[in-house]
Formats: sequence, C-alpha cells, structure tokens
Amino acid sequence: MTSALPYTLIATDLDGTLLRAGDTVSPRSYTALATARAVGAQHIIVTGRPVPQVRHVLYGLGYRGLVVCGQGAQVYDAARGRVLHSVPLDRELAEVALGKIEAEIGEVYVAVNREGVDVEMLMGPGYRMPRPHLATVRVRRRADLWSAPINKVLLQHPELDDDELTRVARSVVGHLVNVTMAGEHTVELQPPGIDKASGLARAAEVLGVCASGTIAFGDMPNDIPMFAWAAHGVAMANAHRELRAVADEVTLSNEEDGIAVVLERLYG
Repeated sequence: MTSALPYTLIATDLDGTLLRAGDTVSPRSYTALATARAVGAQHIIVTGRPVPQVRHVLYGLGYRGLVVCGQGAQVYDAARGRVLHSVPLDRELAEVALGKIEAEIGEVYVAVNREGVDVEMLMGPGYRMPRPHLATVRVRRRADLWSAPINKVLLQHPELDDDELTRVARSVVGHLVNVTMAGEHTVELQPPGIDKASGLARAAEVLGVCASGTIAFGDMPNDIPMFAWAAHGVAMANAHRELRAVADEVTLSNEEDGIAVVLERLYG
C-alpha cells in the first residue's frame, strides 16, 4: 500500500450513506469504490445493523472484506462468513436500563438484536420495524426478548421524537450503557464503551491501517465517534445536524451519489 494515496482506508456507513432506497448501491458508487481499491485503498463497511441484517447487502455488492456491525459490537469476515469479534450486551443490565428509562418517561417499545449470524430481530409489543423487509419475529411478552444473548436494544416511544428520546435515555442511563441515535425510529442501547469508533479501530488493526489514513462517510449521530477517530469525516447532505456540525466536509445525499463525488475527486 502506497503512502501516495490520499487515504488508505475508506469507511462507509450503509443506511442513508452508501445505500439508496431499497438497499441498493448505485453503479456510480460501485465504480468509484472499485477505482479506489484498484489503486490500493481498502474499503470497510461500518454499520449499525447487526450481521444478519447486512449479509444480503454484502452479497449484492460482492463484498468480501471485514465489516463492523452492530454499532461496533461485531467484526464480521464476509469472505469466511464468520464473526471474528463480538461484544454482547448484558441482559440484566439492559433490563435495569429500561426500567430507569421508563421510570422517567413511561412505557417504551422495545426490540433486540440477538447474537449470531442467522438470527432474527425480536420485537416486543408496540415496536414498529422501520425496515419491514428485514427478518423479524414478534414476541408476546417483553420477557421473551431476553431468551438468548443480545448485542443491543432498540427503543421507540409513543410520543417523544428520536432526538428527545435519545437525550432522555442518555441522561438517565448513559453511565450504564452507550445510547445512540442511528436513524429514524432507531434509538439504541449498546454495551458500555462500544461505538463505531471502537469497532473500526479493532478492524483497522487487523487490516494494518490507522486512523490517520482513514476517510469516513456517514449520516447520523452514531457516526460521530467514527468521524472523531478518522482523519477526515464526510457527512451526506441528508445527514443529521449533529453529524454535519462535526464533519470536515458535506457531500451530496446518498440518493445523489455523494460518496462517489468525493471518491472520484480523490482517486479518479
């Protein structure tokens, strides 16, 4: 790998960033990434989705590298179909955190992502799945959510918007778990100390690259730690205001091939 490259590692979020509607990647973005790889850069996907919810995207891309999943809790080897590293969320801690949140704002609707490669997302009563095409199972009781190891909890509130729910949850249980807002109707609790930066740092070490050689693309507040870790952070035009505020630059939206615009400038 040559030091003449503008960046040796390209880290991309998926939803709202690399992916367009329907979980698709445009031919232009696909070509821009292929051009960057051809001159020696590496591409890594860093997503809030757990492994089971990202494998179909990887297959469609022909992606064979490492993937940081579950907001940094998992490192997945797409070529071998193996999880190399995973940090579970303690289920008793999750229940305690939920109890504290509900004591503050009333009932929340809850889902969980379970540990594993071929497992469905479990949704408790009232929870609405933002992406209905992904594999889910509805359970009748919240207690059923804790039947197997999990890597994160997803929250929704019948009245509060995502920003307010995130703010309240962080103020109440931020000392117990990591609270992040990853997208519309997607407020999440992760193991303490786990975020996209921690997962990306672990994967980058395996790849033999460092933060100073990394450019990162994202659209939501869960990408803020990744931007802080990378040398250069690029927010999409459709990005949340909190991410745009800390970005080094803002590109076009995911629907307008914003990633390709930047990569063509750097590697074209």
